[in-house]
Amino acid sequence: MRLKFTKMHGLGNDFVVFDATTTPLQLTQAQLRALADRHFGVGCDQILMVEKSRSADTDFYYRIFNADGGEVEQCGNGARCFVRFVHDKKLTAKTRIRVGTLGGVIEPQLETDGQVTVDMGAPVFELAKIPFDVPEQALTYDLLVDKKCIKINSLSMGNPHAVQVVADADMAPVAQEGPMIEAHPRFPKRVNAGFMQIINRTHIRLRVYERGAGETLACGTGACAAVVAGVQRGLLDSRVRVTTRGGDLIIAGAGAGQPVLMTGPAVTVFEGEVTLQEA
Repeated sequence: MRLKFTKMHGLGNDFVVFDATTTPLQLTQAQLRALADRHFGVGCDQILMVEKSRSADTDFYYRIFNADGGEVEQCGNGARCFVRFVHDKKLTAKTRIRVGTLGGVIEPQLETDGQVTVDMGAPVFELAKIPFDVPEQALTYDLLVDKKCIKINSLSMGNPHAVQVVADADMAPVAQEGPMIEAHPRFPKRVNAGFMQIINRTHIRLRVYERGAGETLACGTGACAAVVAGVQRGLLDSRVRVTTRGGDLIIAGAGAGQPVLMTGPAVTVFEGEVTLQEA
């Protein structure tokens, strides 16, 4: 099977993107893992499939698959790359687009300066919808990880997040704690683990160990979740610059019940073709 693809990234969070708007595309987990492999495949954190709309009130649908082949609900950096992709491919002339995803409808907008702003919707704190298995909802939660107790905020930005505050993002135990938090039994669908350093009320540094992908250079939904968590704790204002290892995002509107707006770049790296083994 030979397929055309586009390689893209949002602040170093990289994607292999397919246009499946005219011809449906179904790939197995083994094929997805082969694509994501950085030694034997194209290499990426996630695979994105752009599809035709599944409802009358949206313009497109897109699916997100992690490097391990598992389908996930949402991806903020992927949403920005989606907008750049459909414009570059002339699939739409709209600058504001309604897009269906497994995690719900989002509304990204291409700005005049080439940046992309995505309305990621309001954060979800209901335990069953995150999902997070604890007795009752609270502002913060104690989570036992590697025989020590860490304090987290837990919420969903279309996908589940556990955010902790650390003194120094560079020194945070991302490689050690990240996999344990991701697979913690209290998160039945696994979770993205965020490590947030507060610089001041309008600036944070962030590292995220992503579910099914490991640590990435940037995580859009993770940036949104971190700012929401910081606002919840009274540590941050509602508009914050989030510095990731791949660059900066602007997160705004993270107040209670407010839709969270994420603004950042989306870059096309190259076009190519790849041959995959038949399923």
